[in-house]
Amino acid sequence: MNKIVECVPNFSEGRDLQKIDQIISPFRGKPGVKLLDYSNDEDHNRLVVTVVGEPEPLRDAVLEAIGIAVQLIDLNHHTGQHPRMGAVDVVPFIPIKNVTMEEAIALSKEVGAEVAKRYNLPVFLYEKSASAPHRENLAAVRKGEFEGMAEKIKLPEWQPDFGPAERHPTAGTVAVGARMPLVAYNINLNTPNLDIAHDIAKKIRFIGGGLRYCKAMGVELKDRGITQVSINMTDYTRTALYRAFELTRIEAQRYGVSIVGSEIIGLVPMEALIDTASYYLGLENFSMQQVLEARIMEE
Repeated sequence: MNKIVECVPNFSEGRDLQKIDQIISPFRGKPGVKLLDYSNDEDHNRLVVTVVGEPEPLRDAVLEAIGIAVQLIDLNHHTGQHPRMGAVDVVPFIPIKNVTMEEAIALSKEVGAEVAKRYNLPVFLYEKSASAPHRENLAAVRKGEFEGMAEKIKLPEWQPDFGPAERHPTAGTVAVGARMPLVAYNINLNTPNLDIAHDIAKKIRFIGGGLRYCKAMGVELKDRGITQVSINMTDYTRTALYRAFELTRIEAQRYGVSIVGSEIIGLVPMEALIDTASYYLGLENFSMQQVLEARIMEE
């Protein structure tokens, strides 16, 4: 591939394996498109897909997958720990190779317009593609979720960028945009008390006075009898993963709670992990140029 764009669409289905297989099918066996990863979480009831490709083949595959999800998912019967406003909740495009952010923004707008046209689905542009500053933050766009969007979308400041100013009866709405690579990073706590996880999330996220480029919320993992601080690191080059881990550990101490593990959802840039490993190992003057795989991949 000469030009490479990454797309990480999130679908509101994490339990029905047959539906999941149908949704990801457009990403398989297509020239110019490569399915890198997909992960479904039953507690979150969410599917996260990571796919890369040339702009045009990727666009077509994403549009096809969105159509399948709109047909299969009815949010009137959807429950899960993760906030959601649409059957296809968010569709970010990330420039990877020989693609500028401006090109990724143009691609996101092209997809957004086509989604509205094909599926009569209201589309909000967010992050770098946002049409207004108050629409940049996905959390602000999604606030109210599927249930509250029926009224929210009628407000003048929340008219969709594409499509009808009316929530789709079963598929809700969708956010489409372009952004930097994001790391979905979850930290598990040895307590079933969701209030504690919520309080810690409020302390570490930027909007609550915590870490820049950190979004966080508390989540209950019922099957395991524990809770989780679910984190999105929106720029790992400026706020490292180890800072989120350490601040969570410090805040958990006040409740007598400890960390039992952490997880990364989907794919992660090598640099994000190397940075954290370098910190915990106390490496001096270490750089990515010393990573074997990084040197091999150089052109």
